[in-house]
Amino acid sequence: MQAETTNTKTWQVEAKVEKWDRAEDRAAGLAPNDTLVAEDNLLVNEGIQLLLDLLIGAGGTAYNNSNSYIGVGDGTTAAAATQNALQGSSVDYQAMEATYPSRTDQTVTWRAVWGSGEGNFAWNEWTIANANSNSGTNLNRKVASLGTKSSGSEWTLTVTITVA
Repeated sequence: MQAETTNTKTWQVEAKVEKWDRAEDRAAGLAPNDTLVAEDNLLVNEGIQLLLDLLIGAGGTAYNNSNSYIGVGDGTTAAAATQNALQGSSVDYQAMEATYPSRTDQTVTWRAVWGSGEGNFAWNEWTIANANSNSGTNLNRKVASLGTKSSGSEWTLTVTITVA
């Protein structure tokens, strides 16, 4: 009889919001006025299915620089694997900064910027999607109070996912 083996795996996620009170402060290279980190999230069914399709070459839209977006919303509905969009009435998706997403070893990093007139509402949820609206395929969803963005400010959201 063979000894049983334990198959352990982790899906570790960190979202970091850096907040500048004035958009020009970030452009000037000043440190953010505030930084907030939220951990964990839920990999949703449609994201799992797309990852598996991409893995076996069955097609689909990859989460690359041309197709990756981070979406934020004001929804507070608990995350569920069956959800396929942000749940809030106010949502905003932003494209990746140049060179994102990027991979180092077993970690992928996404980063997007919300300028002065973008995403000005309470950020209570976020997702990574392969389109700039709720019509894309969401990889994951997290409900966490990240603060309320106001006009004139500039925020970045950086999401890292490590699979081990």
